[in-house]
Amino acid sequence: MTRSAAAPSPPGLRRTLGVGDAVVVGLGSMIGAGIFAALGPAARAAGPGLLVGLAVAAVVGYCNATSSTRLAARYPASGGTYVYGRERLGMFWGHLAGWAFVVGKTASCAAMALTVGAYVWPGQAHAVAVAAVVALTAVNYGGVQKSAWLTRAIVAVVLAVLAAVVVACLSSGASAADRAAVGGSVGAGGVLQAAGLLFFAFAGYARIATLGEEVRDPARTIPRAIPLALGITLAVYVCVAVAALSVLGPDGLGRAAAPLADAVRAAGAPGLVPVVRAGAAVAALGSLLALVLGVSRTTLAMARDRHLPGVLAAVHPRFQVPHRAELAVGAVVAVLAATVDVRGAIGFSSFGVLAYYAIANASAWTLDPAPARRAVPALGLVGCVTLAFALPWLSVAVGGGVLAAGMASYGVRRWRAAR
Repeated sequence: MTRSAAAPSPPGLRRTLGVGDAVVVGLGSMIGAGIFAALGPAARAAGPGLLVGLAVAAVVGYCNATSSTRLAARYPASGGTYVYGRERLGMFWGHLAGWAFVVGKTASCAAMALTVGAYVWPGQAHAVAVAAVVALTAVNYGGVQKSAWLTRAIVAVVLAVLAAVVVACLSSGASAADRAAVGGSVGAGGVLQAAGLLFFAFAGYARIATLGEEVRDPARTIPRAIPLALGITLAVYVCVAVAALSVLGPDGLGRAAAPLADAVRAAGAPGLVPVVRAGAAVAALGSLLALVLGVSRTTLAMARDRHLPGVLAAVHPRFQVPHRAELAVGAVVAVLAATVDVRGAIGFSSFGVLAYYAIANASAWTLDPAPARRAVPALGLVGCVTLAFALPWLSVAVGGGVLAAGMASYGVRRWRAAR
């Protein structure tokens, strides 16, 4: 018997989001600071194989999106893979998925907040980061519909900036198509590591699935929104990567501290540099907004099952949001943003999110015994595990330690319940 059949349903959230809103939430997560920052490290790892790494990340992302779509249609509740793992594989796997998501994405929140600070006021990056966390937590507290409208505006600004970058680069006399060609010595290890790093920027469709209780007609809305958001993001990323490579080449892109700002400068458009910096700050704000939204919903689902303190399961009577979970997540992220250097958090977050999606694919594999229906989740599962262990060794070590801590916390909880 599943949990939903065994106990009365807790107070639900308000269903206000349509397909367009859900797509925008996903775009706000995916087309964010990652595209402004991840191209450089990925180019260093893959060299001329950068576009191959992008394609690998997209294939794994497609498998994950397909599995998430099928699961979200079956279980349209807040919590995403935490709920899917719990219902399909058992409470332990649901707990581990939720743990990986909450811890990994909390680190991502801090990284995005510090990205805002670094672009807006580098000398006071920590202070700006904390202010950004406080402001966006307040927006989320006011209701998910307000968050969706703000995300819509942020996505529009970021897409406009990225379009300007692509036009400036491809129309420049410094552009050369052969720089974007795949060639030379492309190592499989470098390509896989680049794919793992770029996956960080593709993972935003999880935010759509975690909003399962807040979309109208979720069985229809979520399966439409996830592939749409992923397809739009892939098209944007390919255009931007080709444009940046055409003026900087893989070596120049790999050395760039601010890849897109360096690309427009090399293209002979230095006047666009401040615009790109502003766009990066706005993109990081959009990512932070959607991340806090998704982490708080998974926290709500885990608190309902007492995997986290039950006090976090409260839903605000007026705003219909998990207000205590949002405040708790905002507080933890603010402390991290004020006190730690999270430059390595992208790799750590990628490891956690890949573990999360590995469990999602394993859950989807149980939905239908037909071999044809199991091919995509099987490919997604293998892809997630492969990319996770292709990441830099420190990210693998820290991520593995965090997952081990999650397993231990589950064991302690079961031991206490048995007593």
